[in-house]
Amino acid sequence: MSKFKKTVTSLSFNLIASEILFLLLFAVIIGCIGYVSFTDTLKKEYKETTYHMTNTATTLIDGSKINKYLNDEELENYEVSYGYLKKYCNYMNVTLIHVFVLDQSNYTDAVNVLNVVNDKELEAGNYKEWQIKYEFGERYTKNYKDVYEKVYKKEIEYGTVYRTKNLKGKEAHITTIVPILDNGENVVALLSIQRPMSEYASGVRPYVITTTVSSIGLIAFMLVLSFIVSKYKIVKPIGTVIEEARYFSKEKEKGKNLDKNYSLYEINDLKQSIVKMEDDMLSYIDSITKYSKEKQRASAELNIAHGIQSSMVPSKFPAFPDRKDFDLYALMTPAKEVGGDFYNFLLIDENHLALVMADVSGKGVPASLFMMITNILTCERLIAGDSPKDALAFVNNRICRHNETNMFVTMWAGVLDLTTGEMVACNAGHDDPVIYRKGKSFEINKTKHNIIVGAMNDTEFTNYEIKLEKGDKLFLYTDGIPEATNANNELFNLDRMVDSLNKVKKESPKEIIEKLKKDVDKFVGNAPQFDDILLAKNGTTGVAAVVDTDKIFDIYVTLAVIRPN
Repeated sequence: MSKFKKTVTSLSFNLIASEILFLLLFAVIIGCIGYVSFTDTLKKEYKETTYHMTNTATTLIDGSKINKYLNDEELENYEVSYGYLKKYCNYMNVTLIHVFVLDQSNYTDAVNVLNVVNDKELEAGNYKEWQIKYEFGERYTKNYKDVYEKVYKKEIEYGTVYRTKNLKGKEAHITTIVPILDNGENVVALLSIQRPMSEYASGVRPYVITTTVSSIGLIAFMLVLSFIVSKYKIVKPIGTVIEEARYFSKEKEKGKNLDKNYSLYEINDLKQSIVKMEDDMLSYIDSITKYSKEKQRASAELNIAHGIQSSMVPSKFPAFPDRKDFDLYALMTPAKEVGGDFYNFLLIDENHLALVMADVSGKGVPASLFMMITNILTCERLIAGDSPKDALAFVNNRICRHNETNMFVTMWAGVLDLTTGEMVACNAGHDDPVIYRKGKSFEINKTKHNIIVGAMNDTEFTNYEIKLEKGDKLFLYTDGIPEATNANNELFNLDRMVDSLNKVKKESPKEIIEKLKKDVDKFVGNAPQFDDILLAKNGTTGVAAVVDTDKIFDIYVTLAVIRPN
């Protein structure tokens, strides 16, 4: 990291920069508030004093004679009024005093009665005096029209207009307008006084300068104070804690830099957290070292158990290379080191093939042990000549006698006569098989189920029969296929499974299984695997099993049987 980047990303720099921004923002806000308040106060003072000036000026004009002046009558009195207003204008140091009559149809056109300009303004050439009866219109009245109308209609006692912008070089000023009444209550003319706002400009400028200088001084003082406080109260203590953490991460032992207590309780909490973390980490390192040794030993034992379990199911193919009337294929790998689901097949004699598919409740070593016992007992009874129902009844009774863990297994067992295609089967709570009839499609063959094995002692099981003609196929599976789940928690379901089978219904058992596996893999995507995967299929008469350790579905077994054409 460059020195500049290290500086601008440091805690002290960011603290000071944040404070500068805050103080600048604070100064701007306070300055704006003060400026608005100051100017409002000045305007209010101008408004009140100018109104009093204007109100006093109306006493120098006789409202009953306005119309006479415009008719060239009593001109001597007109000159006297002009003289009074002239003196008043110069004495009060206002820019001008104006008396005029408005056209009440538009309040824009007007006629001058008296127009008195301060001598200084006349000499400077800023303004000129208008003669009596001089007519003027929108050019001079557009900024005041609304006020003129309200004063004429007596909606307001007097009106005030501030001109501080776009004055074409002239000084900012305030204009106050009051009505002139005749002997009665009628408004016959308006009198306005325009007063320069020199104090406005001269007062605002010093205020802005004073505020700016004061803000800069305050910011500088606060920065120095902030730098000292942040360095010794925040930055250095945090730096000490950081160095301690670095030392611990490198040396894996505690340092001696965290003995001091700090004035800020947050930093003390941080220090105590680091100390506790070091203690916990050292304790954890000791524990993990012991655990690793135990895990290595347990892993070795599980690997042995996995090997034993794998040897309990047939995995060599072709299983019966001398037989041409059927073919077998299978593959199984559990998600954990050992699992509980299994398949098996065996020739009872030259003409009878026994098939077993099972799904044990639970996972891990207990399920694996349960699986091995169930597998051995079932196959022994089938070899001894028991029908599927008798074999499952025997296994059920043996398991129930010593089933303190309340485990159970769903099972499907069948014996196929390879000469006739007749099969006797028993279903103990297992998924219904799928059958393909030559020239048609795979369809689920729904049957009546027996109770699951291991649930109740002395339970009677019943067989059912399936007739497989030449070219027919039998497909068995466990719930891992329809319950395969993708990252969106959607199930593969039975419909997708049957559709996948029908895409390759004329293929060999191995090809059917591989196609189904690909479809399931594609559906599941990158979702993590939580359970075993097993596919088994008997085609021509064949069995196949496929394993995938990266997907999220239960162990599943599929079995397809195909009689040769």
